[in-house]
Amino acid sequence: MDRIVVLADVHGVLPALEAVLGEADVAAADVIVLAGDIASGPLPVETLDLLVGLGERAVWVRGNADRELVAMARGEFRGEAPDEVSPWAAGELRADQVELLDELPTSVTIGDTLFCHATPRDDEEMVLVDSPISRWADVLSRVPEEVRTIVCGHTHMPFARQVDRRLVVNAGSVGMPYGAPGASWALLTADGVELRRTHFDTAAAAEQLAKQSSYPGIETWMDEYLRSNYSDTDALAAFRPRSEG
Repeated sequence: MDRIVVLADVHGVLPALEAVLGEADVAAADVIVLAGDIASGPLPVETLDLLVGLGERAVWVRGNADRELVAMARGEFRGEAPDEVSPWAAGELRADQVELLDELPTSVTIGDTLFCHATPRDDEEMVLVDSPISRWADVLSRVPEEVRTIVCGHTHMPFARQVDRRLVVNAGSVGMPYGAPGASWALLTADGVELRRTHFDTAAAAEQLAKQSSYPGIETWMDEYLRSNYSDTDALAAFRPRSEG
């Protein structure tokens, strides 16, 4: 396959997803890997329907938020919800969408590249761009030697770095990017990896979400994740205690 696009952490943000899918390089991709946390957000049903419409071009990977949505939809979730929008989103999903998310694999390998959500061994394990090599070596210890590239998401912050002669790529987040505005995603070609951002009209996106989403807290959600975004400095500081293993 000549061109693989990786979209992670869409989080049910349909306008951001539509903007990314409108990119010429995404339209021309042989495969679009959906690297988890796909639907937990303000337009979960519509987001899943759009992605299902991609047909066989879409390769799906389940993230921790997708797993949690399934448990919430089935009344099996225990503990405190990770945010306010997820229980609402779980209640919106159709039965076929719950089944879809439940049946997704936690990782997919294409050629010598492994795609996962957080890490190859855990869908919510936290590892950062500046985590020490010893930490990365532990996280990747069970990955077969023939896998030379690992592509993930989960932290919503894009990066690419070498780890003992392997390449680790984080595609960032389409729906809730940290560090800079614009939906972030990754393009893999024979020439290497490109980290991309798609900028779109946030005012128009806010209008679309306000009209289409019935989430009661949509205005608060948009203030936090659409009209502004967390800095990478703040996100790294918040995540670092959870990344130390």
